[in-house]
Amino acid sequence: MNAVLALEDGTWFQGVSAGAPGETSGEVVFNTSMTGYQEILTDPSYAGQIVTMTSSQIGNYGVNRADNESRKPQVAGFVVREASPVASSWRADQTLREYLVSHGIVAIAEVDTRALTRKLRSGGVLRGVIATGAVDPEELVEKARRVRQMEGADLVREVTCAEPYVWRAEQELEGEFVVPPERRARRRLRIAAYDLGIKHNILRRLAAHNCDVHVFPASTPFRDLLAIEPDGVFFSNGPGDPAALPYVVDNARGLIEADVPIFGICLGHQVLGLAMGGRTFKLKFGHRGGNHPVKNLATDKVEITSQNHGFAVDPDSLPSNVRVTHLNLYDGTVEGLRHTDRRVFCVQYHPEASPGPHDADYLFRQFLDEIERA
Repeated sequence: MNAVLALEDGTWFQGVSAGAPGETSGEVVFNTSMTGYQEILTDPSYAGQIVTMTSSQIGNYGVNRADNESRKPQVAGFVVREASPVASSWRADQTLREYLVSHGIVAIAEVDTRALTRKLRSGGVLRGVIATGAVDPEELVEKARRVRQMEGADLVREVTCAEPYVWRAEQELEGEFVVPPERRARRRLRIAAYDLGIKHNILRRLAAHNCDVHVFPASTPFRDLLAIEPDGVFFSNGPGDPAALPYVVDNARGLIEADVPIFGICLGHQVLGLAMGGRTFKLKFGHRGGNHPVKNLATDKVEITSQNHGFAVDPDSLPSNVRVTHLNLYDGTVEGLRHTDRRVFCVQYHPEASPGPHDADYLFRQFLDEIERA
């Protein structure tokens, strides 16, 4: 079946359908990872976005039950150069096409993803529409111009959990590989986590460190978290504009004042940056991939990191009691923060990876250290 990807600037790409038939829209972004497409598809941080993979072939090892980062795919759409027709891994339950079709994800293949990526990298991300079948590209361009802007969009409400729940190590999938931690907490810890679009591998890593993670919907008042007497609080990754989440930021301020150990990742980092007095801004095309170099300013070491974000914290807006701990070596943007008067730290990248390297997994141990020093 024919398919078209149309962009708000008037550009359109002809291709073939690689997923479910239909039409979808969102902000078109690109990810440079060579593997990990299933984890990317199911990462809630991609809600509202059409993801373009820059690797030339996607889908060759299929899809399996263990590699999901949430209950289902979260992307608005998917763009690839070549979609593998076969799944060659013994772990595979489905081919990529079967998976996309079964979950109603509209996708397009045989697109010049190199040209598309160069356009997004040079001019910035664009709103777009993918449609299959007999469609008018010019009509799709007009539809793309009416797609919701990412600035000001609260997408967290669309991906957060409906009710609180507890994640324990015993809930791991049978036979699933988990990176062995260097150390576990000396006692069973209780972590209260805000689900802004939390990835399963964050829960797995905390559970592997002897933590029971009590996960709460994003709008839960901070006093409800304190009521369970947590050893620490976690703010997760998630989609959309952090400035559109005043209810989350206000709760973060309350928890900072309560002086409990706090750790944040990605959107959680941005929320904490706002709660500590900073501002955020939208990046031209964001950071999405599994090989981004980040410098740890405390150690002068460079970590290769997994990233997925379109906003960043403005370092010039931060008060004197908040210091920058990590920097992106591509563009110098802030990748980590620490409050000097409270037990609060956060990073913009993904130490839990999935997909990506494990250079930054030490941050989970660092969170435990903060708790056990209390």
